[in-house]
Amino acid sequence: MKKKLRSTEWFGKTDKMGFIYRSWMRNQGIPDHEFDGRPVIGICNTWSELTPCNAHFRELAEAVKRGVLEAGGFPLEFPVTSLGETMMRPTAMLFRNLASMDTEESIRANPLDGVVLLVGCDKTTPSTLMGAASVNLPTIIVSGGPMLNGKYRGEDIGSGTMVWKFSEDLRAGKMSPKEFAIAEACMSRSRGHCMTMGTASTMACMVESLGMSLPENAAIPAADSRRKVAAHMSGQRIVEMVHEDLKISDILTRKAFENAIKVNAAVGGSTNFIIHLLAIAGRVGVDLNLDDFDQLGSRIPFLLNLMPSGKYLMEDFYYAGGLPVVIKELKDHLHNDALTVNGKTIGENVADAECFNRDVIASIDNPILAEGGITVVKGNLCENGAVIKPSAATPELMQHRGRAVVFESNEDYHHRIDDPDLDIDETCIMVLKNVGPKGYPGMPEVGNMGMPKKLLEKGVRDMVRISDGRMSGTAYGTVFLHVSPESAIGGTLALVENGDMIEVDVKNRRLHLDVSDEELARRRAAWKPAVDDTVRGYVKMYVDHVNQADKGADLDFLVGKTGSAVPKDNH
Repeated sequence: MKKKLRSTEWFGKTDKMGFIYRSWMRNQGIPDHEFDGRPVIGICNTWSELTPCNAHFRELAEAVKRGVLEAGGFPLEFPVTSLGETMMRPTAMLFRNLASMDTEESIRANPLDGVVLLVGCDKTTPSTLMGAASVNLPTIIVSGGPMLNGKYRGEDIGSGTMVWKFSEDLRAGKMSPKEFAIAEACMSRSRGHCMTMGTASTMACMVESLGMSLPENAAIPAADSRRKVAAHMSGQRIVEMVHEDLKISDILTRKAFENAIKVNAAVGGSTNFIIHLLAIAGRVGVDLNLDDFDQLGSRIPFLLNLMPSGKYLMEDFYYAGGLPVVIKELKDHLHNDALTVNGKTIGENVADAECFNRDVIASIDNPILAEGGITVVKGNLCENGAVIKPSAATPELMQHRGRAVVFESNEDYHHRIDDPDLDIDETCIMVLKNVGPKGYPGMPEVGNMGMPKKLLEKGVRDMVRISDGRMSGTAYGTVFLHVSPESAIGGTLALVENGDMIEVDVKNRRLHLDVSDEELARRRAAWKPAVDDTVRGYVKMYVDHVNQADKGADLDFLVGKTGSAVPKDNH
């Protein structure tokens, strides 16, 4: 028996409401046969010229439409809030949950049977997947693809990663302003998102390892014609998924999440992966917590030689075989029977994967590092946890004891960091407060604080840094992030003072403030939260309802799913 399509509740009616729904659609030149009961496919487009990574999505959407039409579907493109990581202030993360609400309500309120999510820039992927997961229709993801490799003076340069390096070289006097300006034009030379293993590339790997995209989706460069082919084939496949009634909840199982954690460890993915995957799991009702990332991923071999943890870029990754090669290498660690959007298991999808460059993708028997995943640490400084990415850190600093140099805010940091009288040396530990979900608000990517100028001039390129904020997936260093509970709500981080001794011990998963419980109690009694009376609108709703980092920083009332039913008509 043929499944009744959701869209027939709109277009299949023969009464006044059917007249309304069809008639106004006809002003776009839509003929009768488009309303004859074929699957209506929504193309959720995060295109925006304010989101440079996604600026080519109008063209990509046309490729999806061709695939939908070929398969007998009725494609309808719609926009949602687009989150430009490089443009939005104070941080795109502040608006991730807003974009998820936009996506969820747009899908549910309209006559859609299936959805294609066009995503690329960092937050556009998790936000749209979170929203779609709360509706739970057949859904497939098409990523926009990474930029081509940057080229500067005969060398490949990577977006983000080289920004941090070049800016420090500029401050240290090793690079001239003219050279800095030339490099700027050399880095972002094609359409697409960051070509390092930053958050955008990490999110593309995440959705492929979850089974939410077709194989090879993660690494195809945006400028490569095969990116359009992937979009076209995804358009075809979503129509089939509607007929099969293959929904998000059928794919996003506990097995899928465990696979994604392990694959992320192997590729050296961004620490932002944690906060987004936790939020997505919360939407589909999969029990996932911070400890899972350590237990499942921290001891997975590190296989991908990409910036910021290596030397190559996403274009090289694709030519070497792409994510299917990594997944195949990990087959003994994964749930190979996990279902994916093409109706096959993840194991079946990678059975014929072949590696063409072992310098880019190492084998499981000869990894780059024996353990490369994100590590979760706990202690009196982060009772609910903090995270660090060992593959991007300095091994000698993974066990360290140092004197705290405290910055009460990001503004305080910028005001003082280049002061020649700042009491700091390379053995100190930089502590940044009030950059968590509520404190900033929005939890910006400022955790990878730049080195003090006077230490850069000495040649120091890394120090231990601790904050309740995030850092770009393109960044590197011995950086502890996502401290929970955050300082703005009175977490122990709020109580750290200049001169306190802090102990870090990544091997033993420990981050400890060497201050007595009695002294901490005294400081806590004297602590008062900051109050901002100017906060209004969505930002106030965010501050009032955002969960802590260890819970995915979703809004508390968005956790879970509502489904797709809308029983009421609009007239």
